[in-house]
Amino acid sequence: MDNGNFAPVLILLALGTGILYLHLTNGRALTRMYLTAVLVAAAIFLLVPSFSSDLPAWWKSYLPAPKIQLGLDLQGGTHLLLDVKLDDAVKNALGRRADDLKRELKDGKIAFSDVSVAGDAVQVKLADRHDRSAFEDIVARDFTDMALSSSSFDSGGGTFSLVFKPHDLMQLRANAMDQALETIRNRIDQLGVRETTVAKEGDTGILVQLPGIQDPERAKELIGKTAVLQFKIVDDSHNVEEALKEGVPPGDQILYGPPERGGREPYLVEAQTLMTGDVVTDARVRPGSRLEGPYVSVDLDSRGARIFDALTAENVGRRLAIVLDNTVYSAPVIKERIPGGKVQITGRFSIDEAHDLAIVLRSGALPAPVEIAEERTVGPSLGRDSIRQGELSFIVGAVAVLVFMAVYYSGAGIVADFGLTLNILLLICVMAAMQATLTLPGIAGIVLTLGMSVDANVLINERMREELRNGKAPREAVRIGYERAWSAIHDSNISTFVAGLILFQFGTGPVKGFAVTLCVGVLTGLFSCVVVTRIWYDYLISARKLVRISV
Repeated sequence: MDNGNFAPVLILLALGTGILYLHLTNGRALTRMYLTAVLVAAAIFLLVPSFSSDLPAWWKSYLPAPKIQLGLDLQGGTHLLLDVKLDDAVKNALGRRADDLKRELKDGKIAFSDVSVAGDAVQVKLADRHDRSAFEDIVARDFTDMALSSSSFDSGGGTFSLVFKPHDLMQLRANAMDQALETIRNRIDQLGVRETTVAKEGDTGILVQLPGIQDPERAKELIGKTAVLQFKIVDDSHNVEEALKEGVPPGDQILYGPPERGGREPYLVEAQTLMTGDVVTDARVRPGSRLEGPYVSVDLDSRGARIFDALTAENVGRRLAIVLDNTVYSAPVIKERIPGGKVQITGRFSIDEAHDLAIVLRSGALPAPVEIAEERTVGPSLGRDSIRQGELSFIVGAVAVLVFMAVYYSGAGIVADFGLTLNILLLICVMAAMQATLTLPGIAGIVLTLGMSVDANVLINERMREELRNGKAPREAVRIGYERAWSAIHDSNISTFVAGLILFQFGTGPVKGFAVTLCVGVLTGLFSCVVVTRIWYDYLISARKLVRISV
């Protein structure tokens, strides 16, 4: 919730707490009635922004303007189900372990002929079989999440296979899933779309719902970027065209520029990655010249600044390829040493391209590629139809209940109708103040809440009717009716509230919308249909006007 929208919640909470306190302490009924009138007025007042967008300027300047947010099924938008390729995350982790192992073997002066990833293992070929003990010491000391799965020896040396331990493999996959979920949530948040849903779905799925987004292509492109940022040196000592025809020199690789700008320009770069994007702390779009367009300014952390300082100092006069997801976005010449950890990524970007690149660099890299497993777009016309149908079902249900209560219970039914109306008013107002999302299942939750409130008032009225038949005075019938109905009322409402909490905790998307409405409705229903309706009877009793109860 935005900080500026705490005020409506505090207003409603203060008034409700005051009424409840006076009710529990048998405070003056007339004071409670006044506070209830103020509560009703405040609720109506706070609901104005939800039903009218044409607010005067002074309203937004001085008064809170929260409004109910409509979900995907009501206002239209985009529904995506992403599949995270966790096996690729494991392969990436194995690749990092292989690189680290090479470095440790070099530092330990252990000769090896190859360290590479083979399937689900890191395969190490030692030049001298007598280095086995030293090799195993390095694994035990620095690679505690890996275990030796097999080994073989020949006349020259030995071959060893290292795999992740089962528990560590499970933890790696879980961490990759959590990181993917958080990264995608960060990217979606920076798109500026309100009330989005980003939730885990199954073991490898992520559900993304973007209300109001009718063209999902930009969102899909932004979500799917793995955002692996690398800095490599361009090999200008060899001709890239010759390398394309005759083969890539050892230690080099060919990468290409973005395809959307004048074809894919080839670059011959050194395979070694000098720095990666994990050292990026911030990335912002900056205006550029008319010819080059905007660029992305990247800030590095202290470690990245040291690496970049040394990198540029050692390669003055050479070109530095800035590579994102194996695409060379720019390859500027290093004219001088660059300290301070400031990097500029240029490449004739459009504003949207530069903005999206900055987002993925800021939010971090996905640990594994994601694929769109399911995609649906809900049009605004379908959303309007859903709203009309939801409104119709709610109005028909509410009117039927109100009429039934007034006809069957006469005056007591009209008092109950006031409690029901206040319940719906407070429920919608609290959801607006919390900026909760109203979905089609949420409307079903409102109707269910209405039914539960009716149930509470039916129990109270039937109890009062029974006491009056037994010859009790109206004042005594009211007291006994509310007291004896309370046990059944709070039992049913508590169990429903707990069920709503469980649905909210473990449900996703529409289920959560239903759960929020249900939980809020239980609280407002208990308050309005038990506490507030009692105020009217207490007032009549204190004013000595309760001669008979029409029930």
